[in-house]
Amino acid sequence: MSLLDASVTELAERVRSGAVSATEVARACLERIASQRDLNAYLAMNDALLDDARKIDERRARGDKLGPLAGVPIALKDAIATRHLQTTAGSKILEGYVPPYDATVVARLRAADALLPGKTNMDEFAMGSSNENSAYGPCKNPHDVTRTPGGSSGGSAVSVAARMTPAALGSDTGGSIRQPAALTGVVGVKPTYGRVSRYGLVAFASSLDQIGPIASDVRGAARVLDVIAGRDPRDATSITAAPAACEAACDRDVRGLRIGVPDEYFGEGIDAEVDASVRESISKLERAGCTIERVSLPHTRLAVATYYVIATAEASSNLARFDGVRYGKRVDAADLKSLYGKTRDAGFGREVKRRILLGTFVLSAGYYDAYYSKAQKVRTLIARDFTAAFERVDAIACPTSPTPAFALGEKSGDPLSMYMSDVCTLPASLAGLPAISVPSRAATSNLPIGFQLVGRSCDEVMLFALAAACERASRSPRAS
Repeated sequence: MSLLDASVTELAERVRSGAVSATEVARACLERIASQRDLNAYLAMNDALLDDARKIDERRARGDKLGPLAGVPIALKDAIATRHLQTTAGSKILEGYVPPYDATVVARLRAADALLPGKTNMDEFAMGSSNENSAYGPCKNPHDVTRTPGGSSGGSAVSVAARMTPAALGSDTGGSIRQPAALTGVVGVKPTYGRVSRYGLVAFASSLDQIGPIASDVRGAARVLDVIAGRDPRDATSITAAPAACEAACDRDVRGLRIGVPDEYFGEGIDAEVDASVRESISKLERAGCTIERVSLPHTRLAVATYYVIATAEASSNLARFDGVRYGKRVDAADLKSLYGKTRDAGFGREVKRRILLGTFVLSAGYYDAYYSKAQKVRTLIARDFTAAFERVDAIACPTSPTPAFALGEKSGDPLSMYMSDVCTLPASLAGLPAISVPSRAATSNLPIGFQLVGRSCDEVMLFALAAACERASRSPRAS
C-alpha cells in the first residue's frame, strides 16, 4: 500500500511516531502527482515542499511536539492565497500573480505541520460546475478521464480521489466542494457560513463563499476542519462560535437522531440510480438507529434562479478590481477606459464575462428591485424552509448531484443545463448552512454518487456523526 493510500489521521500518526518521515511522504506525493499529470489537477507546485518536510523531521528528531496534520500533504485550490506561490483563480487575468501573504487557512495548516504540495485546477474565479471553465484546460475525472470531476474545486477533488494527497481545500459558493466530491467519490464539506475565515480567498460571491475540506474519509475531513475553523478578526464575516470538535463527533452514537427526507430533492431531474443509491444510504442511517421523516422545503424550486441573481451581482462587484492597473494582466491602450476594456476582455473567459454582465444587469437602475431585491427576499424564504424543517428533524438527507459525472463537453454549450448541476447544493448555500457529501453506492457504470447531509447552523458535529455512521455502514460486510 502506498503511503498516500493512508487517511489523514493515519498518516499524521505515522509521521508523529517516526514510523515514516515527512520527507518520505513528500517524495511520494511529488512522484504521485508527476505520474498523473494527464489529469491536469495542479496549476502550480511548491518548490519548497521537500525543505518543509525536512524541517518537520528535524523537529521530531529534537523531540518537539508535532501538530495534528504532521506530514500530511494537503492540496490548495488556486483561489486561496499563498505567499511565494502563484495564485491565479484559474484565470489568465491573474497569471503569474504571487500574493505577498498566506490566507488564514494556509497559515493554520502550516501551524498544524501540514505539507502543501501545490495549487489545484479550478473553474475560473470558481464560476462553473465542471472545471471546464479553467483558463488552463479542464481537469479530468480519475474514474473516467472522458468525464468531468465537477467544479469549481475539481482539481482539489481529483487530487484526493487519485490519492495524490489525502486531503485538499476547496471553496464552496453554491456547491463547489460538495459536487466535485460527489462526482469523484470522496468526502466534501461546506461549513456554516463564517465558520472558516475567507481572508485570502479570491472572492466570487462574498455572502456565499466558504472554504472547506475535501478528504478521502470522514474523519480526515473532520480533522482538517478542526484545524482551519475559528474566528479571524481579518474577516468581518467570521463568526465567534465554540470549537466544533468535529473529529470527536465521528465516534458519536446516532441512535435517536431524526433525518428529514425532502420531497423536493427526489423525482424529476434526479437520475434513477442516484435516487436509488441515496435512498440506500438513508436506509443505512435508519438501520443505525435514526428515525426517517418526510419533510418539505417548498422554495427549493426557486434556488437556482435566486442563486444566479445574487451570486452574479456580487461577482460583478468583486471582479471590478481586476482592471490591469494594480496587479495581474495588463493590456496597454491609448486611454484608461480602453485599458480597462482590453485587459478584461483578454483576461476573463466566456463564463466569467457572462456572469459579470448578468450581475451588472440585475444591479442596474430600474432592475435592482425587480431582480436583486426580490432574490434576497426569496433567499430568506429558502432559509425559513430549513428553519421550519429543523423544528422536526436534526438533519436533512438528499442527493449531492442530480447525476453522476457527465462527459467533458456535454454541457459546456448549454449554460442553463450546467447551472442545474448544482440544484441539490444551492439551497444550503443560500441559507448559510453546513453540509457534507459522502460517497454512496456507485452507479452501474462504476461512477461515484454522492449522499448529502445538511445540518443546522453551526452544527457540524451532528453532520460528522451521521456521515461517519454512514461511512461505517458502507464499509461493513452487511452493506455489500
